This record gives sequence, C-alpha cells and structure tokens, in this order.
Amino acid sequence: MKKSETLVNIAVALKNFQAEVKNPANTANNPFFNSKYAPLADILNLIRPLLSKHGLSVIQMPGGDGESVSVTTLLLHESGEWIETDPLILRAEKVTAQGAGSAITYGRRYSLSAALGISSEDDDVGN
Repeated sequence: MKKSETLVNIAVALKNFQAEVKNPANTANNPFFNSKYAPLADILNLIRPLLSKHGLSVIQMPGGDGESVSVTTLLLHESGEWIETDPLILRAEKVTAQGAGSAITYGRRYSLSAALGISSEDDDVGN
C-alpha cells in the first residue's frame, strides 16, 4: 500500500462513508461456485453518490504482462490525500481480450470492495 504523507481528512471521510454505506446486494449468480455476488456496475452505482458526498473518489488502473492482469485501486480525497492499494494480480483463464477483460472486472470488484471495507459476495469458503 502507498499513501499520501497525511491521512487525517481521508480517514474521517472514509469513516463517514463506511458508517453510511450498505453492502451491495448479491444479484448475480456464479454457477461455478453455486454462489451469488454483486456485479461491478451495481457496486459502482451504490458507492459513487456516497463517495462524492464525503469528498472521495476512486480510480482503478488495469495492467498486465500478457498472461496475468493486475488492478490497482487509488482512493482519493478532495484534500489531496490518497491511498493506493498494492496491485491485485490475477491470471486470466484465457489469454484473449475477453479473458483479460473478465479478469480485470473481477479484480476491480475485489480490489474496490477491499479498499472501501465492503463485502460484495456471499462467503464461498466452503466451495
């Protein structure tokens, strides 16, 4: 994790955001694990108004090396303070544009949820 020199303002904003946000509804099915999850679009639609209300915004940057993809999430505050996650590195199931896109979307969902302290899917540890 990387961060700005100070975190005073972003910490207060994130605390207030987390006090108000609800976990997104798990509306999509994962047939491979017989579980449900919240699609990325649903998460973004839920959090964007609350992020804005508390002076927060988020940027997610994909990367990769041709076989693996990575997603880095940057949480910004209007004060200029910021927190950047370590890259989440995933191997795409297929080395195609569609495989990379799927892995990036999956990585964005997980990285964003972790950075904001929300849960976006059922616990599938038993699977």
